[in-house]
Amino acid sequence: MGFVLALDEGTTSTRAVVYSEDGRAVASSAQEFAQHFPATGLVEHDAAEIWRTSREVIGRVMGQAQLTHDDITALGITNQRETTVLWERDTGRPVHRALVWQDTRGGEHVAALSPHAEEIRAVTGLPVNTYFSAIKLMWLLASDPELRARAESGELLFGTIDTWLIWNLTGGVDGGLHVTDPTNASRTMLMDLASRTWSDRMLELTGIPAGLLPQIRPSVGDFGTVAARQLLGGVPITGVLGDQQAAAFGQCAFSPGDTKNTYGTGCFLLTNTGTQIRTSEHGLVSTVAYEISGADPVYALEGSIAVAGSLVQWLRDSLGTIRTSEEVEELAASVPDSGDVYFVPAFSGLFAPRWRPDARGTLVGLTRFSTKAHIARAALESTAFQTAEVLTAMREDTGFPIRRIHADGGMSVNDALMQFQADVADCTVVRPPVVESTALGAAFAAGIGAGVHDGTAAVAAFAREEATWSPAIDADERARLLGRWEAAVERSLGWVEQDPAD
Repeated sequence: MGFVLALDEGTTSTRAVVYSEDGRAVASSAQEFAQHFPATGLVEHDAAEIWRTSREVIGRVMGQAQLTHDDITALGITNQRETTVLWERDTGRPVHRALVWQDTRGGEHVAALSPHAEEIRAVTGLPVNTYFSAIKLMWLLASDPELRARAESGELLFGTIDTWLIWNLTGGVDGGLHVTDPTNASRTMLMDLASRTWSDRMLELTGIPAGLLPQIRPSVGDFGTVAARQLLGGVPITGVLGDQQAAAFGQCAFSPGDTKNTYGTGCFLLTNTGTQIRTSEHGLVSTVAYEISGADPVYALEGSIAVAGSLVQWLRDSLGTIRTSEEVEELAASVPDSGDVYFVPAFSGLFAPRWRPDARGTLVGLTRFSTKAHIARAALESTAFQTAEVLTAMREDTGFPIRRIHADGGMSVNDALMQFQADVADCTVVRPPVVESTALGAAFAAGIGAGVHDGTAAVAAFAREEATWSPAIDADERARLLGRWEAAVERSLGWVEQDPAD
């Protein structure tokens, strides 16, 4: 039996998982890496550390599974999206820490592009926001005149994390491939969504040199071969998907209307819209779900929530309310409700469906009765409230009723959260046996690309459900809860009068 290895490079950790041909996880290894917060609103990663942790988890998982590179049929990659790396072509050294998707610098470039917002959305499917890679790259090139000169002379390369990893895996300075896939390229605000090519108009508007950009290849197809000097030397890379599209692929969301929600560092709800590009009127983004070589691309609408699991980490690391992330469920369950406390975690502003960079984190409804248990419960419930808002927008934009959402990600193991989600979103929530759907999706994609699986129908046969939750409150109570959440959100708006980077 052959095996497929998935490299899952997330926002806070890097994971490698070995899967058998039937989609069973054989071994897994994960490692956290440093989060850098130089100032309010700024979030950075060390790209060299990400590359190092990737090699380390691959080595450990191969050791656990007692396999060699000859046993691995294909490598699939999934990654945090929008995070921006700029590095030297000749040395492979990043010229700056990677600017993470959560980073809010570049407000001046958002302001400059805002008069073209409708045109940009028509081309890219995206709003003008610091979330997307183009704004981060514009900031990098403007931060140092020397960087722009070097970029224009061809000395530098740009990539999202998938591109950075593939370039290093396939040889780096010794012939590494500078490539990406449409799911990641569609998050840069530089790709024409219909043609899946870099947009000349967007390059003109942003002033980004075309020579910086990687080649766009289908998500399921040929991304080169791991260089001989690497542990996986000779293994073909045959699947690349941004993390949220990979989660949908792992959840087998292959038909129009299929919807998944990933409860990770952030929270991301994605609905398959088939081969049709759907334009949102309610704050969602149009994106590529996946593209299989030789087939038409499949599109999606997505609602992105900036803060979900990272709020639990904040309670742990910044406030010391809990010692481990796992404690938050027990603490929240110790009270019957939030005690009318609401937590709006707008640490980087609010993403979909509001797109309000002026919002900031707000905790309202506190009384002398309130305890850390109520705050913990309000923190968990904030994820469900935000998801309910996005799901309402998704229903209105697509016309799909969306009565079921497939949940995955670390927070989805919390049964109480899943029940509350079903209650406030008025839908059935389904959880698979393995909640790490991003890695599984990368493995499925690579397996199809390598011929291990005969298309999406073959991998859909591996889909499983572990648990389901149905709404357990009435419409009046749902409306009351959502109304109180709306009131809390209104109090978070308008806090920032000027972008922190200005």
